[in-house]
Amino acid sequence: LGFQVADDEIHPLLKPHQRFQVRWAVAGGRRALFDHFGLGKTMMQLEIVRLTLAKHDPFEAVAARGLIVLPLGVRPEFVTDAAKLGIDVRFVRWSDQVDRPGIYLTNYESVRDGRLDPGLFSVVSLDEAAVLRSYGSKTFQQFLTLFDQVPYRFLATATPAPNRFKELIHYAGFLGVMDTGQALTRFFQRDSTQANHLTLYPHKEREFWLWLNTWAAFVTKPSDLGFDDAGYVLPGLSIEWHPVAVDDLQADVDPDGQGRLFRGGVKGLTQSAREKRLTMGLRIAEVRSLVEQHASEAWQTASFERGFGDQLIVWCDLNDEQDAIEAVFADLGLPVSSIRGSLDQVEQEDRLLAWRRRETYALIGKPVMLGQRLNLQPCNTAIYAGVTYKFADTMQSVHRIH
Repeated sequence: LGFQVADDEIHPLLKPHQRFQVRWAVAGGRRALFDHFGLGKTMMQLEIVRLTLAKHDPFEAVAARGLIVLPLGVRPEFVTDAAKLGIDVRFVRWSDQVDRPGIYLTNYESVRDGRLDPGLFSVVSLDEAAVLRSYGSKTFQQFLTLFDQVPYRFLATATPAPNRFKELIHYAGFLGVMDTGQALTRFFQRDSTQANHLTLYPHKEREFWLWLNTWAAFVTKPSDLGFDDAGYVLPGLSIEWHPVAVDDLQADVDPDGQGRLFRGGVKGLTQSAREKRLTMGLRIAEVRSLVEQHASEAWQTASFERGFGDQLIVWCDLNDEQDAIEAVFADLGLPVSSIRGSLDQVEQEDRLLAWRRRETYALIGKPVMLGQRLNLQPCNTAIYAGVTYKFADTMQSVHRIH
């Protein structure tokens, strides 16, 4: 459904593995980039949209306008990379702000809430499409149907959840590769013992993955596509565990009234939330100790001109945890950028920008909000006040600085 692109039409800043995928995506017209962290999805999306618009028939009913839909807080990344590529982008929240051809940026919330009409655009790309998971399955499915009339569609995410088949099928539905109902019938058998649990038919397994390969690029490193991995081999990640002693006399009682001898070993969401609240004071005290240790070194590299030399990220999971962490920094006299969902989008981005400018010492937030897509690599140290219930959020947050 797309266009053929010559290599000299692609911006010279793009690396070989990126150029290869840009040509493939533009030729398809509807493609997914499931590249691993740090492989340049931002650059590729911008080039894909730019080149598709350049090849787009100006006499078609929809004007040559492109839209990239972003998670909150990601706009600065795209604006910076767009400037490197010489691409002019505009951020909008409402349909009446779309008044001329070009490339626009917006947040998922503007589309979800009906403030921005996707029908105004001929090309659309969903950045970090996996954030739609947090909207719930129904909203996820409804959101993807909003783009049915857009002729050229792309999406990108580093975590497409290959073990969640329904999500992959929704992506195919968004791209118009195959109707979701048709895909379910063709590839999967239903589990009568568990709702929404899909199992691939054994005789369809190879066909399913080959089909996926026709419209999605799963790339973990440049050599997957036959290119050099130089510059993409990451250094080791240092993980330091800080045990916190708990009172086993507060151990839970099972449903039969039998008291447990030790605390721990809980797997359910309810039991995990209870344990988090019981241990919050102890964990925050440990956070304070780590902050004091780090701050004593950070102050030595701070200067009035450069701001804080060595910064921190503190990840939390509960609102009460965030309140307590803010109180720790206030008591120590250290300025922070604490970002919450209750803040409006402008305030969230202003606080993040202040941290990036080194005007504040620590960034405080939840992985579910700030753990995806952001480049927080000016900092190399993160403290986890607790482990989140969802592995994907933890993994994503680690990769913000690794």
